[in-house]
Amino acid sequence: MLDDHSRSNFCAGVLALFPAFGLAFVLFLVLGALRAPHAQEGNAVRIVAIGASNTSGWLISSRLAYPAVLQDMLRARGIKAEVINAGQPFDTTSGMLARIDVDVPPDAEIVILQPGGNDRRFFGTKERRSANIEAMKQHLHARAIRVIVYDEEIPWRYVFDGIHLTAAGHRMVASALLPQVEALIERKARQQ
Repeated sequence: MLDDHSRSNFCAGVLALFPAFGLAFVLFLVLGALRAPHAQEGNAVRIVAIGASNTSGWLISSRLAYPAVLQDMLRARGIKAEVINAGQPFDTTSGMLARIDVDVPPDAEIVILQPGGNDRRFFGTKERRSANIEAMKQHLHARAIRVIVYDEEIPWRYVFDGIHLTAAGHRMVASALLPQVEALIERKARQQ
């Protein structure tokens, strides 16, 4: 236990260090907030990519996953966009449906749904998978959110284990999504 004199010296020492460490800490917080992947930019089109491991970027950097690549492609075309990666490895369409309101914020304008193949791998039926996809689409439409379902077969040259996308595979998916996303953004701009 510190006596009053020791406590006073300790507090004085901490306060003496504060200007140097305090400024560094504030800069750390500010820079962290600027780099936060979910920090929305003013007036940016907010897009959410929902899926499983191939959305999350399983075994590759999240910067190489198709949501980040798509965001970079949109920005290169002068479109201010934020693409949020809501991919969750091992998820099924039932799980996606259960978390859709948590993962899709109220100000989202577009959702990219990549249902993936986990339903089949985890013994789900085609009928249940189709029903879940339709339920997600209807739910998002009721929230006035546009939906793109990317449920394409991926060529073998774009997967490294028969399931998961390579970096080239993520670029291929982002390239395929780019014109669809641009069309939805343009359509919305014409309606305003």
